[in-house]
Amino acid sequence: MSDDKEIFEKVYEEGTPWTESKPPKELVHLIESEKIKPCKVLDVGCGEGFYAIYLASKGFDVTGIDISENAIKLAKENAAKQGIKIKFMTMDVADLDKINDEFDFVFEWAILHHIMPEQRQKYVENIEGILNKKGKYLSVCFNDQNPDFGVKGKKLRIVPEGAKMPAGTRMYYSSFEEMKQLFEPHFYIIEAKLIKMTAGKKEHIGNYFFMEKS
Repeated sequence: MSDDKEIFEKVYEEGTPWTESKPPKELVHLIESEKIKPCKVLDVGCGEGFYAIYLASKGFDVTGIDISENAIKLAKENAAKQGIKIKFMTMDVADLDKINDEFDFVFEWAILHHIMPEQRQKYVENIEGILNKKGKYLSVCFNDQNPDFGVKGKKLRIVPEGAKMPAGTRMYYSSFEEMKQLFEPHFYIIEAKLIKMTAGKKEHIGNYFFMEKS
């Protein structure tokens, strides 16, 4: 994602169109149902830190990473306002193998569609590598049937002029089966489904995969 760093720095400086201060109901359900109990968590692409703050408030030991220095600055400020201690770091998701730590739960929300197909195998292997035995992994990304930018079924989409996101931003929308094939060699899939997810107060079709390290 390093090619997009400048774009994300600008977006977080000017105000993102996708920030949600409330955690997604799917994440809340995992916590309230105790499918995920307080443990060490890595929030990949943490943005302004709101989901990390929610988890920390529930007793989790949270680390949040984001490629944007501006996002991490905001995340630290938001956590400090609530008196919550979280470790936030500026890091490209391509560098997960450089994290000298292991986690019981790794999650990313609306991040994987920013990772191009040729980079995904290494990314998933890195997730597997930083998970403890029986560690859990939640991945949610845009499905290719999303009608964003007036199209559906198209995988690689370039943000056009006039959209809320910066023009030229690349995103790769995946089919459900495509994601299943990516994850199955590395994880036991506990639950997989299509969901209606929100990003920036807009509803999207999402690929939801809740998994355990094989």
